[in-house]
Amino acid sequence: MTIGGLVAAVILGAVIGVLGRFVVPGRENIPAWLLVAVGVVAAFGGTGLVHLCGLGEGGWNLWEALFQVLLAVAAVLLVEAFWPKRTGRHL
Repeated sequence: MTIGGLVAAVILGAVIGVLGRFVVPGRENIPAWLLVAVGVVAAFGGTGLVHLCGLGEGGWNLWEALFQVLLAVAAVLLVEAFWPKRTGRHL
């Protein structure tokens, strides 16, 4: 993977993570860096699932985008369930 590909993966991951966050209702309890990481993993996972199912034909694909966002939604829900809640209290 080239530097350009890595930068594109991070940008796409950020967009996918934010889209997944918008679908999940409620207050955001996870930091932005974790949201980007969730998006990057969801982007790679969605692409892999599309190719495993034989739906990928190269280039932009509606199935790929749908799988990526759905995986991001599931991942955001999981991370929010296990990430410590902010209470506003400082120790």
